[in-house]
Amino acid sequence: MPEVAVVGGGPAGLSAALFTEKNGLDTAVFDTDGTWMHSAHLFNYPGVGSQDGSAFLETLRTQVDGFGVDRHQGVEVTDVESGDGFTVTTEEEEHEADYLVLATGANRDLAEALGCEFTDEEVVDVDVTMETSVDGAYATGAMVRAEEWQAVISAGDGAAAALNILTEEKGEHFHDFDTPDDAAALFGDGDGE
Repeated sequence: MPEVAVVGGGPAGLSAALFTEKNGLDTAVFDTDGTWMHSAHLFNYPGVGSQDGSAFLETLRTQVDGFGVDRHQGVEVTDVESGDGFTVTTEEEEHEADYLVLATGANRDLAEALGCEFTDEEVVDVDVTMETSVDGAYATGAMVRAEEWQAVISAGDGAAAALNILTEEKGEHFHDFDTPDDAAALFGDGDGE
């Protein structure tokens, strides 16, 4: 059973999954691959000079796969319910998780089905940590912004949600700040060791 279920595999969802899995929370991503990133070309994403959106997604997917995220590619979530944690339903099966991150772009149907509150602008109402009115459920990216959509903002929203989940789990403010020594420990020292 994953501790974190992420619905959506664009920049917001994959950023959330990266942070939670990397920091010890089993994470599953459900992705229909319907993200707008396939129609995008990035010129203004920090650290990326110029890259096709689909190529950028492949880089993100490779990165989360490297940390062990359980990625359900091409799997549509048909329903989400809260109770003692969350139940994520697909056509094939149900998955239980302690936390839920909704990263479905402008499609807010699952947030509505879950009972999340909405703003007057008809976007999902979240606090600064991206948590919705449903305890333990987070919404990110285009679903929380009225026509203010941008890949780096979405990734930041996903990271904010993940950091709050990690703070909740660890019982103190959590900071994900890597150093060169962290990278060497995770990926070897560059000498093949």
